[in-house]
Amino acid sequence: MKVLNLQCTHLHAFEGWFGSEDDFQDQLGRGLVECPYCGDTAIAKMPSAPRLNLGAAQPQPEAQPRQEVATMPEAAMQAAWLKMVRHVMANTEDVGERFAEEARRIHYGETEERGIRGQASREETEALLDEGIGVLPLPVPKALKGPLQ
Repeated sequence: MKVLNLQCTHLHAFEGWFGSEDDFQDQLGRGLVECPYCGDTAIAKMPSAPRLNLGAAQPQPEAQPRQEVATMPEAAMQAAWLKMVRHVMANTEDVGERFAEEARRIHYGETEERGIRGQASREETEALLDEGIGVLPLPVPKALKGPLQ
């Protein structure tokens, strides 16, 4: 198994696991490798250090106190965003293409108030905002649209 450090054009960093370099190149060429954060298929392979097994472990000198490695702000932001998306997915009802209609029904008291998510065009979103109905576009990666793990 080959583990690669990958990055999309929006600078989202993520790992990809492939059977070989040829598998990676084949999937990349067919547009099957995509960013789990934004769905971008323009992916670049980033440098990474190989892990080499060269025999038994050598005795290590006494370890110095370990310093904590600072978390990259980008990685923390991506993790927080994914956590938020998972929370939204777990706590809202997917009404699909009926989003604008259902948001209006909730706003005007025609149905019970609840958290919903779905799809709306830019025009529908602007019309909802003009009516005073609070909506927030939230890009959801394809990987999260299926069963959450």
